[in-house]
Amino acid sequence: MFWQEDDNKQEYKVPDDVQDVLFDLKCRALPVHHMYALSQALVAQLPWLQDEPAAAIHEIHLAGSQNGWERPDPEQGQKLIPSRRTKMTLRLPKHRIEQAQAELDGVTLDIDGHPLCIGKAKTKLLAKQSTLFARNLVLEAGEAEDEMKFLKRMVDALDQRNIRVKKAMPGKTVDIQTPDGPLATRSLMVADLTTDDAIALQQQPLGEHRLLGCGIFLPHKGIDAVKKAGDD
Repeated sequence: MFWQEDDNKQEYKVPDDVQDVLFDLKCRALPVHHMYALSQALVAQLPWLQDEPAAAIHEIHLAGSQNGWERPDPEQGQKLIPSRRTKMTLRLPKHRIEQAQAELDGVTLDIDGHPLCIGKAKTKLLAKQSTLFARNLVLEAGEAEDEMKFLKRMVDALDQRNIRVKKAMPGKTVDIQTPDGPLATRSLMVADLTTDDAIALQQQPLGEHRLLGCGIFLPHKGIDAVKKAGDD
């Protein structure tokens, strides 16, 4: 028998130049629309966030995995109730990670009257999955009504970054509340990316308002699963 291993078959090593930093937090409740207040509080502590193009602030997201879970209704005065496992996450370039950890450890932020105490942090490399999902991408005029117009602009923007899109699916629209009025956004899923393109898409937020949770891509279970759920 003759057997020769493929020398090119090597495990892909995810670069660490941009990482997610997950901070422990203690917080009894948060407003559903907390992104603007969170962004302002974090920028006050870390003013350099504005000058780092790769830096972004994730929405504090509570997974709705339990049966019957629905997102709280702010119109009825309902709040988000973080669990012990809830994290506050920043996406940061490597050279800023230790500084962020040092400057935030033990700090209490005021999120619209709700104290949020930040604890220790751990880092997480970007995902190498071929399917990525962004919860919020800022809409331009007419894109709330015409999702294909939005989709074409996103594909063109990714093409300018040499990221080839084979499959993409626009999702629901959501408003981010700000003092200047609601910021209209739409979600987007991109599938069948090469590993290099998936990493590149996460290393640089897409579009505007990265400090309001926009343009941040996360790993997702896959576009086929979403299509199947919609057909059921």
